[in-house]
Amino acid sequence: MPVRAGVRPRTIPCAPHSQIDQIVPEARALATGLVERLATLGHVKLGHSLRAPPGSVGFYLDPAMGCGRSEAFLLGDEFAHVHLGDDCSLHVILPEPLRGAAIAAGWAEPHPLAGQPTVSPDTVMLYAPRDAGEVDVLAALVEASWANARGLNAQAAG
Repeated sequence: MPVRAGVRPRTIPCAPHSQIDQIVPEARALATGLVERLATLGHVKLGHSLRAPPGSVGFYLDPAMGCGRSEAFLLGDEFAHVHLGDDCSLHVILPEPLRGAAIAAGWAEPHPLAGQPTVSPDTVMLYAPRDAGEVDVLAALVEASWANARGLNAQAAG
């Protein structure tokens, strides 16, 4: 996994867990392209997130295709969401060792409530994309979250 350029953005360390800076003018267009790209994942439907601010797009796995582990999901069948109407950051479920690698490479940080009741310990924020190359890395990480939700090997290709 490549190392994310620069320092980590500042974030709000409580719910709602949001990114404060490093939000480029084209972030919404980049995040929209990311959503469109990920909408093609098998057995996934898009909808309003059940665990994010209004305007966020949730990624929901067909329940018949899920792994059956609640820790693989944000809430219900939602394994990821993009704060499209806000800061364009994402929340996803990333299992170890991928979670640690994404954090070490500067792409992610743990959710401040991770491990609390109803919040998977594998919940992380992925920072908003700043360019097309970052969209590629974020897409690979969300694809790994999708694979994890399906009970498949969750290794990011990015």
